Amino acid sequence: MIRIMLVDDHPVVREGLRGMLEAEPDLSVVGEAGSGAEAVALSRSEDPDVILMDLRMPGLDGVGATREILAETPARRIVVLTTYETDADILRAVEAGAGGYLLKDASRSELADAVRAAARGETVLAPSVAGRLVSQVRAPAGPALSPRETEVLRLVAKGSTNADIGKALHISEATVKTHLLRVFNKLDVSDRTAAVTTAMDRGLLP
Repeated sequence: MIRIMLVDDHPVVREGLRGMLEAEPDLSVVGEAGSGAEAVALSRSEDPDVILMDLRMPGLDGVGATREILAETPARRIVVLTTYETDADILRAVEAGAGGYLLKDASRSELADAVRAAARGETVLAPSVAGRLVSQVRAPAGPALSPRETEVLRLVAKGSTNADIGKALHISEATVKTHLLRVFNKLDVSDRTAAVTTAMDRGLLP
């Protein structure tokens, strides 16, 4: 029997996953967590074979929880199960040590097979994700940030507003916004926090 832990901040999603998985004779859901912090604690007490981890949750997110769990128990099998498939999300999850990345539109049989494969120690990737990851690995750094874009992003990381950045660099707020939009596009992210996190993950912020 494969012991599974579900991590998702939506109870209805966990209920649906439990129903799908427990319809399989060799799969058993031994615990549910609604946050990353709960997941870390439950992983210690329930000792699951496989954890299905949501990516975006308030507080400690799926990537952070994955890092913490694997730091304590490196052999734990964690598969990210999410609706998101941006390049940045995929890379963050894989770099944190996740053994798989599935999308929530997976069928019951795909989900069950993925759990079994993860329990065997295999890497599990949704087909669309696999293709994106391969192309990222071939060009891991992505487009390089210009010196000015790096400068702007470094100030963002310090908590500076666009107005603060404009004053510090002697440029207009509109120019700051233009630099940030170029950064978002290059890093394939949609907000300032994700831009800083992704840039740090890729070693683009000294």
